[in-house]
Amino acid sequence: MIIYTDALTGDELVADTFDLKPNPLHPILWECDCRKYSKRVGGEDIQLEGANPSAEEAEEDSGEHEMKMVHDIEDQFRLQWLQDSPPSKDLFKNNLKNYLKRLNKEVIEKLPEKEQKEFKDGAAKAMKYLVDMHGDLDFMVGEGSEAHSGQYVLINFREDGVTPYAIVWKHGLKETKV
Repeated sequence: MIIYTDALTGDELVADTFDLKPNPLHPILWECDCRKYSKRVGGEDIQLEGANPSAEEAEEDSGEHEMKMVHDIEDQFRLQWLQDSPPSKDLFKNNLKNYLKRLNKEVIEKLPEKEQKEFKDGAAKAMKYLVDMHGDLDFMVGEGSEAHSGQYVLINFREDGVTPYAIVWKHGLKETKV
């Protein structure tokens, strides 16, 4: 199994169990479909959408529990939502610029020339693409990150309006085999 961490913060963001694929228009962005399911707040019991608990479990569990819908990527990597204070479009653009500058300085410059060229040729276009989508995006960050220290894990929905998917920067991921 491969865990992908944020190259700048070290936070776990995604794994190869998610089918990461390059964005067709901007291959320096990777995408993966996510699933949503119900989870008990404060507990470890997970109820998948559409699944029926057994009668025995229903009898044993008479306590009141709050259920919350979560994305699998959020739950598995303890990502933190920025729902209470999502960045404005201008702040998002500024944070992306700063992130890409840091990424270029700390990571990209150490890569082979071919990968440096791929990043430099695609970064501005990919950033514009993401900024243009700002109103449709939800924002998450790694468990130990603040909104401006690492990359955002961006959540959007496919054309069907039902299937959530995550977007991450390919060059901002560090691969770790476990």
